[in-house]
Amino acid sequence: MTITMYGITNCDTIKKARVWLESRDVPYRFHDYRAEGIEAGKLNGWVGEVGWEKLLNKGSTTFRELPEADKQGLDENKAKALMLAKPTMIKRPVLEVGDSVLVGFKPDVYEGAVGK
Repeated sequence: MTITMYGITNCDTIKKARVWLESRDVPYRFHDYRAEGIEAGKLNGWVGEVGWEKLLNKGSTTFRELPEADKQGLDENKAKALMLAKPTMIKRPVLEVGDSVLVGFKPDVYEGAVGK
């Protein structure tokens, strides 16, 4: 089973999730949004699976610093455009486990997903 974690390296939640995976010897690939960006097709797939509302991190510094006009009238298309332009607005981590997509870090959910 292939596991990929998406996020940014200096995120505290990413650090906790990485420690959790590594302490259980779970192999994974890390994809850094800042260095590698995010493809539209990938984001569209996540939105289709979990919804844009779950993916868009309205509490992020990047989102809070947006002009008010960019925050108003949010819908799926506007949210996807914002996340593609500034991937740090995507909640972290996003973990792809096979065909499943997990958003955020909850040890019990990870336990169920990776079976370690």
